[in-house]
Amino acid sequence: MISYEPLWQTMKEQNISTYKLIKYYGLSPRLINDLKHNRGINIHTLEKLCEILNCTPNDVVKFSKEEI
Repeated sequence: MISYEPLWQTMKEQNISTYKLIKYYGLSPRLINDLKHNRGINIHTLEKLCEILNCTPNDVVKFSKEEI
């Protein structure tokens, strides 16, 4: 299971809002919606988020096993 919980924490620490990601960094509102609903993103998007936030992928996404 994918979780973007680390992303929201990283953004909070750096005082970057979703508005800033859309307005100043050119991310689409649809992408923000996908992130809020823990939908998958591509590697290019992950790379762009890491570049914007000056962080590593672990600061954006975490993976956990789903229990069956």
